[in-house]
Amino acid sequence: MGANDRNGKSASAFLTISEVSGELGLPQHVLRFWETKFTVVKPMKRGGGRRYYRPEDVVLLRRIQGLLYDEGYTIKGAQKFLKQGGVAQSENSDSPMEKRPQSALDPGKEKKLRGIISELEVLRDQLG
Repeated sequence: MGANDRNGKSASAFLTISEVSGELGLPQHVLRFWETKFTVVKPMKRGGGRRYYRPEDVVLLRRIQGLLYDEGYTIKGAQKFLKQGGVAQSENSDSPMEKRPQSALDPGKEKKLRGIISELEVLRDQLG
């Protein structure tokens, strides 16, 4: 087993939603929600709808997580960012809601709050 192994699997192995959830530290329902909001997230689905994520899917999900939780993008802003090939947007963006304003909170608390906000957005969309 090499340094690129994940839970005893090679770096090129497909991962289940529970394995990806554990690796990214995100609930499974958030990953399913992101599938509905980010059309580029397309895990393979087998019988019974079981999801299998390719290594490039995990990289993409990690990028989305970074955009939403670390860089302060809204879902709409992250969608636009990815649609543009992931190229950084100018400070004079045409939509003020594409990126959230910087927070005065310490990074740990801010990341936790962003996670809560993301889960609330999931619940809102499921109810709506």
